[in-house]
Amino acid sequence: MISITNLSKSYNGKVKAVDNISLEIPDGKIFGFLGPNGAGKTTTIKMITGILTPDSGNILVSGHDIVKEPLDAKRSFAYVPDDPDVFPRLKGSEYLKFIGDIYNVPSDLRLERMKDLSRKFGLEDVLGDRIQSYSHGMRQKLILIGALLHDPENWILDEPMTGLDPKSSFQLKDMMRRHADDGKTVFFSTHVLDVAEKVCDHIAIIDKGRILFNGTVEEMRGEVRNHASLESMFLELTGDTEE
Repeated sequence: MISITNLSKSYNGKVKAVDNISLEIPDGKIFGFLGPNGAGKTTTIKMITGILTPDSGNILVSGHDIVKEPLDAKRSFAYVPDDPDVFPRLKGSEYLKFIGDIYNVPSDLRLERMKDLSRKFGLEDVLGDRIQSYSHGMRQKLILIGALLHDPENWILDEPMTGLDPKSSFQLKDMMRRHADDGKTVFFSTHVLDVAEKVCDHIAIIDKGRILFNGTVEEMRGEVRNHASLESMFLELTGDTEE
């Protein structure tokens, strides 16, 4: 579970990227975090993962305060950033070994998971190549494999399907569903509203740093009348419809 209470973050002391938001991301659910560009999604995720320090508020990941207990909190989650450009001079296998070392994944278990995940994402034949030779989609797959290598309880994924081919996107969505059905947590941001509508058990919409909606798609339909799709309701809530 991930718990966010009264979280705020400003840039240059002026622009409030995240404005006093509170969210509970429960176990056993796929939780979609939606919003326009610049709405505060990535800033929120970077605070949850300890990359940014909040101005105020609290974040608990599996009961651990990300500010006061950063190592314990970070051991409990997988994080996939919105930019997969990391360590270009390493080979894919070297990067995964490095990640395995960080999380103290035993060598035999690490190798087993590397083989399984690289096969699922179609990356097994290029792990011996340097990351700088990978396409954007291949780098995205590698980041996903590395993030899941220590089999954490919480998945925190920022635009995880960007650049993935249809087969890999399907594979990831299936893995997300299985992970949630096992009683664990999936928290991900996406701009692809059709995907969010199909896979999410729960969604929150953020815009200009504030939460506009937090609930299920069906609950949203009860609040935003005469809309059949998540896309149309999203546009109305964020004010992106034509007058």
